[in-house]
Amino acid sequence: MADLQAQVMAALSTVIEPELHRDIVTLNMVRDLTIEGGTAKFTIVLTTPACPLKDVFLTRCNLAVVGKVPGIEKLDIRWDAQVPTDKKMQGRLDVPMRSIIAISSGKGGVGKSTVAINLAAALAEAGARVGLIDADILNPNIPMMAGVGTGRPRVVEEKMIPVEAYGVKLMSTGFLMDPEKPLIMRGPMLHSAIRQFFTDVNWGNLDYMIVDLPPGTGDAPLSLAQSFPLTGAIVVTQPQEVALSDALRGGMMFEQLNVPVLGIVENMAGDFFGEGGGEALAKQRNWHFLGRVPLDAEVRKGGDFGRPVVITRPDSPAGKAFHALSQQVAARVSVVMLQGMDVIPLTVIN
Repeated sequence: MADLQAQVMAALSTVIEPELHRDIVTLNMVRDLTIEGGTAKFTIVLTTPACPLKDVFLTRCNLAVVGKVPGIEKLDIRWDAQVPTDKKMQGRLDVPMRSIIAISSGKGGVGKSTVAINLAAALAEAGARVGLIDADILNPNIPMMAGVGTGRPRVVEEKMIPVEAYGVKLMSTGFLMDPEKPLIMRGPMLHSAIRQFFTDVNWGNLDYMIVDLPPGTGDAPLSLAQSFPLTGAIVVTQPQEVALSDALRGGMMFEQLNVPVLGIVENMAGDFFGEGGGEALAKQRNWHFLGRVPLDAEVRKGGDFGRPVVITRPDSPAGKAFHALSQQVAARVSVVMLQGMDVIPLTVIN
């Protein structure tokens, strides 16, 4: 039996993970292999619950084993997911989160917060543990877009408990301020507020922390990048040139701060704004193009009424685009975090 298990593992070692370009045995993705009769049973541990490659693995494993290893007639594959921990976290942030993803834009009005809430909701729906910090301290929009504008965080043992919506844990100055009064702060106060959202909130264990930044290249993104080990940044743009030039500067800022640009999202694509500009910018800068979200009135309505379209209209073109975006982002995060690692870490945060 041990010899047969070794043959199955050898066959599975020919199955290559498409994003990481290494075999699934070396990556320690194959666990708990047993042989019962002519069936090989094992678990494949994916790097994210939002992995779009299950069917690919299923097909490739069957092709590698069934009919190739004598005596094995069938595979019984179970699925699990374990988001790896960004190695930059070690020793720098005493908060149990595996990755921090900044959502940025060069200019306002391109739908950055819409992308942030829909991305977070899609990842949570896939089974990931997700937090979302509204780092647009002076003009917070996430509470309204998540449908929890009247939410207030409780304080337990000197830590704020985040408000939850659609499976996402949320924190925003919108929960703490009078909605009819402006919030006026200088740069150092903004830095302190963002830091407190990480350290003074009981987030629990998170796979992904999404940080919705204010537009531009000012104090907030600089403070975030210099204070916390960012896994990477996503740049949101519209297709037209005025948005693209600002998106270029925003992405280059993160590069100068040694933060990986995970990719470009082209939002509001269609007849009104055109399409293709974000993809062209990604090619120009050798950044990944994460996806295109069509201009859709339902997305606007979802933001106004606190119902993300990825949840309420998942089969709409925009809903499908946001689901696909979440898969692309999860894949890119896994690649960035596992670069330089020999295997998927075995330590599990429960």
